[in-house]
Amino acid sequence: MSHRKKSIDAVQLDTNMNIRPSGDQDVMWYSPLEAPFHIAGFGWLQEEGRYRRLPAHPSHHIPDAVDQLANCTSGGQIRFTADATSLLVKVKLTGPANMYHMTATGQCGFDCYLGVPGEQVYYGTTTYDHRLMAYESSLFTNKVRENRLFTLNFPLYQGVEEIWIGLDREARISPPPSYDSNQKIVVYGTSITQGGCASRPGMSYTNILSRRMNLEFLNLGFSGNGKGEPELAHILADIPNPACLILDYEANCVSTELLAKTLLEFIAIYREKHPLTPILVISRITHAKEQFHADMAQERSDRKQIQQRVVEQRREMQDDNIYFCDGSTLLGADAHECTVDGSHPTDLGFLRMADGLTPILQQIVGG
Repeated sequence: MSHRKKSIDAVQLDTNMNIRPSGDQDVMWYSPLEAPFHIAGFGWLQEEGRYRRLPAHPSHHIPDAVDQLANCTSGGQIRFTADATSLLVKVKLTGPANMYHMTATGQCGFDCYLGVPGEQVYYGTTTYDHRLMAYESSLFTNKVRENRLFTLNFPLYQGVEEIWIGLDREARISPPPSYDSNQKIVVYGTSITQGGCASRPGMSYTNILSRRMNLEFLNLGFSGNGKGEPELAHILADIPNPACLILDYEANCVSTELLAKTLLEFIAIYREKHPLTPILVISRITHAKEQFHADMAQERSDRKQIQQRVVEQRREMQDDNIYFCDGSTLLGADAHECTVDGSHPTDLGFLRMADGLTPILQQIVGG
């Protein structure tokens, strides 16, 4: 006698996984585009009012894929101080979750941290029906009314058309503490830079770094499309007050020969406007299959040497503010345990990347 197996619905079996409506009607809704809220991570927000990582009408032509990916909100943050006892968000996305190797919370969700840089602690992540393009979710509840610094991290792999912040009606809101300076750390790279495949937004390596350094980070990672185009170098050079430019695009460089060409040109273009800004070149992290495919390991080694030589050549030209980081060391001895698919880091992989980069950045930038 055969027994038909039922599909397993963990949400029904575990009540902790249920998506619960807030049920809180005593809420005031605010646009984070208005004071005293502060939004970080979007270099052209003040002029354009859009949650977008590149200008809507860039000064130089960019590939269509880069233009579309610029609408992904990776690295965006909402910061404010409030004595709220509850915090909700209403979110309208540009599309639903649709990735097979990345969680919906990482692709389309927000997460919440409490505390000042260096002391920020994770509190919660949005819960919602991942099939939808709009949702409402509670991010914070606490009966104790006291001032707290809130940081909400935007989705990594989807666009946000609208977000509203809901606080209890008695909550008093004030601006967040200032950054150490108005300078920004600009990070250009690939899907790894963009945050693939963190389980939630706060675990991308640029967001981890932002919790350790009291500066604004601009995440300009473009999935499959960080190729070192000179047009992007010109656009990045237009970003005012850079504290550091990080170049982490080897994984998408198309070919070893093209990497050698684009890296030299990219740095030269950037140096025309920013002759003294620190530049950190990072070679890519190891791929899990390298231990089985010698040609992959050799290719990575060849490309690392190219990047090292470029940095050395610039230093011979009296460019003393350029540095190299060997990305193959960042994931550690058991690097194969740190990715989703061999190349894209898990939260563990991103944490190790941030741990390796933190002292380097602190030495370069200070703080």
